[in-house]
Amino acid sequence: MEQSVNFESFGFGKRLSGMLKVDFKRMLKSRVFYILIACALVLPILMTVMMAMMDGSESVNQQTGEITIMEGPENAWQNIGTLPGGEDMGGMDVFGMCNINMAFMGVCVFVCLFISDDFRSGYAKNLFTVRAKKGEYVISKTLMGFLCGALMLIFYFAGSALGGAIAGLSFDLHGLSYVNLAMCLLSKIFLMLVFVSIFTLISVAAKKRTWLSICGSLGGGMLLFMMVSMISPLNATIVNAGLCLAGGVLFALGLGAISTLVLKKTSLV
Repeated sequence: MEQSVNFESFGFGKRLSGMLKVDFKRMLKSRVFYILIACALVLPILMTVMMAMMDGSESVNQQTGEITIMEGPENAWQNIGTLPGGEDMGGMDVFGMCNINMAFMGVCVFVCLFISDDFRSGYAKNLFTVRAKKGEYVISKTLMGFLCGALMLIFYFAGSALGGAIAGLSFDLHGLSYVNLAMCLLSKIFLMLVFVSIFTLISVAAKKRTWLSICGSLGGGMLLFMMVSMISPLNATIVNAGLCLAGGVLFALGLGAISTLVLKKTSLV
């Protein structure tokens, strides 16, 4: 009696679903992921509280005798962006450089380490040989990086509010509404897709050379970094969120296709 052997075919959806499940589990077991999330929560708290404690302290230039008085933050939302008429608030120079937008550069570490570890361990070569295709691999890595980046932004936002409460700062929005605040955060989350797509492309090109992927990603991200505060300000509206979403999707599709092509045309070792 003849027995027929049926080979189960895996379609795009099933392959992508399997890839996402594996990467999600790997992300939850990654120390780097939890370290970045913890930093996103703790950093704004420490920075806000320390700056508030230094408010009014004086420093003297030993050469000129000039006295500089440190001005601490006045508002809890200075960690997120510049409020209307808030240019003269204390601590703006510090918060202008070190604010929630640092999360866009921080997620680069997660993406680069997450991808380079696949090539360094030989997991990627085995994966492409046995199961997944390169397109699903790029999609999965981009989505994992986006999830990590979005969580970093949310935790940084929560840390800023908590730091402001501990330091006793004002939560006045200077004429803005909480809808603007929500649209600001949503715009930044959608904009994270742009940066993650760039980091993914550079990482799959660098493969197991982690140092190269991180340096290249930081350099590529800095080209757009200065635009983040202009595209997603504190007075953001649904228009800002829509533009950031459209830009994020376009970058993800375009750079994702290029990343897939890079994987197909280059060696996996």
